[in-house]
Amino acid sequence: MNIWNIALKEIKSNLRNTRTFVFMLALPIALMLILGAALTNAFTDGVEIDGLRLLVRNEWTDSQGTAAWSQFVQAIEQEGVEVVQAAAGMNGQEEVRTNRFTAYAELDGDGIKFYGSSKNTIESNLIQGMLSTFADRYSLMAAAFHSDPAAARSIVGGVGESGDFIRETALNPDKRPDSFGYYAIAMTTMIALYSVFSSGYLFRGERIRHTSIRLIAAPIGKGEIFIGKVIGSTFINLLCVLLVVLFSKFAFQADWGTHYGMIFLLLLTEVLLAVSLGLAVSFLFQGEGFQGIAMMFTQVASFLGGAYFPIGETEGFMTWLTNLSPLRWANTALTEIIYAGNAAAGWPAIGLNTGIAAIFLLIAVITMRRREAL
Repeated sequence: MNIWNIALKEIKSNLRNTRTFVFMLALPIALMLILGAALTNAFTDGVEIDGLRLLVRNEWTDSQGTAAWSQFVQAIEQEGVEVVQAAAGMNGQEEVRTNRFTAYAELDGDGIKFYGSSKNTIESNLIQGMLSTFADRYSLMAAAFHSDPAAARSIVGGVGESGDFIRETALNPDKRPDSFGYYAIAMTTMIALYSVFSSGYLFRGERIRHTSIRLIAAPIGKGEIFIGKVIGSTFINLLCVLLVVLFSKFAFQADWGTHYGMIFLLLLTEVLLAVSLGLAVSFLFQGEGFQGIAMMFTQVASFLGGAYFPIGETEGFMTWLTNLSPLRWANTALTEIIYAGNAAAGWPAIGLNTGIAAIFLLIAVITMRRREAL
C-alpha cells in the first residue's frame, strides 16, 4: 500500500509541475512540426517528369516482336511517354539533337539502337532503362519459344495475350515513412529518453527540499520508497510519450501501424531504461555533475540515433557507434513493426531495454543501501 501511495504522490507532483510537463509535450511536437515540414523532400523518392517523347523507327517484321512491342508501347504511354513513329526521310538523331524529342530508337531484327539526349540526361536515361527492360524480357520470351514453343505458350498465355510472363512481387511497396511519419517515431523515442532528467531528481529533489529526513523517519522502508518512485516516474513519463504518439497520429496523420501492443511495450521499456539510467547517474554523481552528464548523454544518443536527421546504412566503426544509442535500436524496431508489419522485430529492442534497465536499477539500489539517508 505504501508503494502505491508514494507512486501516486510522484504522479501528482509531476502533474503539478506544469512547466516540465508542458516541456515534455511541446518540445517533441514543435520539433516534429519544424523538421517534418523542412525535410519533406528528403523522404520523397517520387519525382514527376513530364515531356518524355520517344521517336521510333520500327523495321521489325517478326510477328512476335511486333505484338510484344505494341504491348510495350501501350504500357509506357500510360506512364506518360509519347511514342511517335518516324516519318520517311526524318533524321532521328537530328530530331534529338535539336531537342524536339527526348530519345530516338531504331528497331530491327538485330535489336534496338538507342540515341539519347545529352541535354536531357535524366529523361533520356529513363527511356533507355525502359527499352533495356523490354529488350531483356523479349529476349527471355524469345528464348522460351525457341526451346519449347508449347511450354512457353502455356506459361505466357500466347504471344500478344499477356505481357506478364515475368511476375514481380514486392512486400508493402508503398509502405514507407514520410517526413512526419519518421519524426513522429524519432521524437517519441527521444522524449522517452528525456525521462533521464525527471528521474534524476526523484531523490535529489527530496534532498534539495529537505523532505528526505521526513521520508526516512516515516514507517516506510527504503525499498518501498524506491519502488514507488520508480513506478510513479515511469507512469508519468510514459503518459507524456503516449500523448505525443496520439498527437502525431491525429494532428500529423502519422502512421503507427496496427501492432499497438508491441509498440506500447517497446516504449514502456525505453522509458524504464531512461528512468533507471537517471536514477543510477544521480546516485553516482552528486550536484551539478548529474545535469552535465545527463545532457551530454541525451544529446549524443539523440544525434547518433537519428532524432534530428535520418542516419542511413553505416559501416565499420560508425555502425558500432550508432548501435550504442538506445534511440537507434528503438527507432529501427518501431520502423520494422509499423512499416513492415514485423511485430517480432520489437523483441530484441525490448530485451536490450529491459536488461540494461535492470543493471542500472541494481546499481541504484546498491548505492542507495550504502547510504544512511536517501
